[in-house]
Amino acid sequence: QVQLVESGGRLVQAGGSLRLSCAASGRTFSSYVMGWFRRAPGKEREFVASISWSSGMTIYGDSVRGRFTISVDNAKNTVYLQMNSLKPEDTAVYYCAATSRRWLSRVTNEYDYWGQGTQVTVSS
Repeated sequence: QVQLVESGGRLVQAGGSLRLSCAASGRTFSSYVMGWFRRAPGKEREFVASISWSSGMTIYGDSVRGRFTISVDNAKNTVYLQMNSLKPEDTAVYYCAATSRRWLSRVTNEYDYWGQGTQVTVSS
């Protein structure tokens, strides 16, 4: 059974940095695409970043490009989201997701597995 467990969310001041982790288990993810999404209060779930576990190719949402970096550690079966220059509008619950489709995707319903989320709060 696939499990995705996020960690690393906390309260941080604007301009600060955080690194979120997503520990993946339950199968071999080498052919999977992994994604990070977020949901702010009262808003729809928003695409943040996606990475191909096999190729390392990445795509980013417009609001985070240049500030956030997604990466994978194959040995640890873990996906990371490094978040720099954080803004109050980055406040949200951040979710890790996985899909067996082999292309990078910004689309929520193309992801098969989801974690429970981790709260990131950025104070001004």
